[in-house]
Amino acid sequence: MTLYPTDRVALFIDGANLYSAARALNVDLDFRKLLGSFRQEAVLVRAYYYTAVVEGEEFSPIRPLVDWLGYNGFRMVTKPVKRFTDASGHSRTKGNMDVEIAVDMLEMAPHLDHMVLFSGDGDFRRVVEAVQAKGVRVTVVSTLKSQPPMIADDLRRQADAYIDLTDRDDWVRPKTSAPSPSVRTFDAT
Repeated sequence: MTLYPTDRVALFIDGANLYSAARALNVDLDFRKLLGSFRQEAVLVRAYYYTAVVEGEEFSPIRPLVDWLGYNGFRMVTKPVKRFTDASGHSRTKGNMDVEIAVDMLEMAPHLDHMVLFSGDGDFRRVVEAVQAKGVRVTVVSTLKSQPPMIADDLRRQADAYIDLTDRDDWVRPKTSAPSPSVRTFDAT
């Protein structure tokens, strides 16, 4: 990924997808260092973090992360988890944030030179193509090194650049038993 010091950059983090990739690699992310890294390389306009939250429960494992990120430079985009019963009669939850991410990417495109999408979800290929048509470069961050790989091949090919999580030891580290406040183990529904 090539960033220029004058590039206006925004981060779009699909919390559930990034959580799955980090869990598959058995790593933690240091969100403070992640922000610092992008602030050093370019003009960081915005850092979005998208996640669904369980409402009405006394403790939600995602709540401490949502609070910490919100107080430390991230714009939090959340919505309640929806509960439903599938055709087999099993209780399921759903909290997909794809539409919110796509809309924000399209709305921010006129104000940016570069977007960094933290997701491997192939559903984002078309929105990446759309913002590229507006002149915005897009880097995708995920991993090929998990089993199965967490990045869709068509998304990786559409992006201007690809970063594998395993290549960023400045803000990705092997999971430890006791994370510091800026190193968060996050749980998404």
